[in-house]
Amino acid sequence: MEQKRVIIAVALCFLLLILWSRFFPQSAMVQPLAQNASQASAKAETAAAPRAQSQPLPSQSFAPAEGKRVTVKTGLYTAEFSSAGAVLERFVLAKYRESAAPGSPNIDLIGKASLAKAPMGLILDGQPTWLKATWAEAPADLNLSGKQTGVLTFFGRLGDLAIERRLTFAADTYLITEEVVLANAGATEARSLVSFTMAAKSLSDADDKYNPTRVSTYNPKGLTEHSDRKALAEKGEQYTGAFSWAAIQSNYFLLALIPGGKESSFKAGYQDEIFRLAVDEEANVPAGQSRTVGVTYFFGPCEREILDAGPSNLHNAVDLGWFGFIAKPLLFMLVWLNQFTHNYGLAIIILTIMIKLLFWPLSQKSYQSMDKMKKLQPMLAKLREKHGDDKEKLNQEMMALYKTYKVNPAGGCLPMVVQIPVFFGLYKALLSAIELRHAPFIVHVPFTDMIWLADLAAKDPYYVTPLIMGATMLLQQKMTPPPGDPTQAKVMMFMPVIFTFLFLNFPSGLVVYWLVNNVLSIAQQWWMMRKSS
Repeated sequence: MEQKRVIIAVALCFLLLILWSRFFPQSAMVQPLAQNASQASAKAETAAAPRAQSQPLPSQSFAPAEGKRVTVKTGLYTAEFSSAGAVLERFVLAKYRESAAPGSPNIDLIGKASLAKAPMGLILDGQPTWLKATWAEAPADLNLSGKQTGVLTFFGRLGDLAIERRLTFAADTYLITEEVVLANAGATEARSLVSFTMAAKSLSDADDKYNPTRVSTYNPKGLTEHSDRKALAEKGEQYTGAFSWAAIQSNYFLLALIPGGKESSFKAGYQDEIFRLAVDEEANVPAGQSRTVGVTYFFGPCEREILDAGPSNLHNAVDLGWFGFIAKPLLFMLVWLNQFTHNYGLAIIILTIMIKLLFWPLSQKSYQSMDKMKKLQPMLAKLREKHGDDKEKLNQEMMALYKTYKVNPAGGCLPMVVQIPVFFGLYKALLSAIELRHAPFIVHVPFTDMIWLADLAAKDPYYVTPLIMGATMLLQQKMTPPPGDPTQAKVMMFMPVIFTFLFLNFPSGLVVYWLVNNVLSIAQQWWMMRKSS
C-alpha cells in the first residue's frame, strides 16, 4: 500500500507540474503600469537633473507615405522603413515561413495590423516624431551580403530639435544598432525623454497555452514574462532601473530592445490586438549643443547559437526552466541525431530509446520491487482483513512483513522520482526548440494525402498520437498490481484519462516522446514479468 501511495504521489507531481506550466506562467516581477507613471520613476530622480516622467504610448495611427519606402535586404531578412520617421513597416525573415503548408509566405514579424502603432517609431517627450516632426528625403536602399555593413540615416526636425537617426545593419546578424543625435538650436535647455518603440502582431495563436506571445524582460532579478493579454491591455507593465533587454516574443521568435544607457525604463501594453513596447532614455540637451542616445534591436529567431553570440544576456530569452542544465545537453543530442536521421521525429524516438537505456538499471529495480510487492498482495490482504480497524497494528504487521521478505515498499517508485528531472528537462527542450517548428515527421496519413504530423511543434490534427498514448498508459495500469485502497484505485483509473486530455493539444513532438517512452516501458515490464514467472 505504501508503494502505491508513492506511485500516486509521483503521478500527481507530474500532473501538477504540467498543469502549473500550462495555466500559471512564470510570475511577474515588474511593476504594473499605472495611469501616472511618476511613482515608478521617482527612485531615479536626482536634484541636479530631475528625471522626465514616462509618457504613455501615443494612440495616434501612423499613415505611411506611398512611394517613400526604404528597403534593407540581407541573406537573413528584408526590412522596409518609411521615410516619415524611419518607422519599420515590414520585417520578413528569409529562412522562416508563416506555416508548414506548401507555398506559405515568409514570416513578417511586424504584420500589417501593427503598422498603425508605428514600430520603431521615435517619441520625444511624448510627441510621436513620425507625426509631429518634419523629415527630409529618404536615404538610398541597402543590399548587403557576406559580412557587409550599411547605415541608413534619417534627418528630421521637431521644434528647436534637429533629429538624426542612424541605423546600422550587418548582413550576418539580426542585430540593428541605432544612434539618435539631438541638436538643440533653441536658447534654452531641451529636457526630453526619448522613447524607442516596438509594435508587433501576435507571434502565435491567442489560445496557444504552450507557445504564448508575451512581453518579457531580463533584469538583475532574472527573466520575467507577461502573457496575460487582458492584464496587458488594462494595466500594462513597466520597469525602471537597470535591465538587459525588453522584448515581445514567442517560443520561436524575438523582437528585443537593448537599452544603451545604464539605467532606463520600459513600458509595455496590448492594444487593438497588437503588442506594444517602449524603452525610455533621458536626453536633456543644453542650448546650442547636441546629445546622442542609442539602443540596439534584435528581430529574429530564437536560435540558441545566435542568441548566445548576442549582447546583454540575450540568450536568456530561451527559458529552459528549473532543469535547464539537463535540457541543454538533451537539445544538443537531439540536433546531433537529426544530422543522421534528417527527421526530427526519428531523432526524438532515438533519443527516447537512449534515455530509456540510460535508466534501464533503475527501471529494472523498480519492476523487481513491484513484482515482489505483487507476490505479497495476498498476505497484505489478509492483514487488512484481520487488522482493518486497528491502523497502528496494521502498519506494524505490514512493516514486519516487508522486513521478513526484504521488500522496500517505496523501492518501485524511487527510480521514477530520479527520472522526473529528465522528463521535465526534455519537456522544456522540446517545447522551446525552434528546430521542431515546421519540422515534419510523418507528413501524410499513410496511403492518403491528408496532412498529419507535418509540424512537430503543432498538435496532432487528428489526435491519433495522444489517444494511442492514453491507451498505452491504460495498458501500463492493467499490467501493474492494483492498489488495495479503493480510493487510490479510482485515482489511478482516471490518470490515463486526465493525461490523454492534457496531451490532446500538446505539440506532437512531445506526444511522440511520451508515447515511445510508454511503449518501451511496457516492453520492459512485460519482459520482467515473463522473466519472473
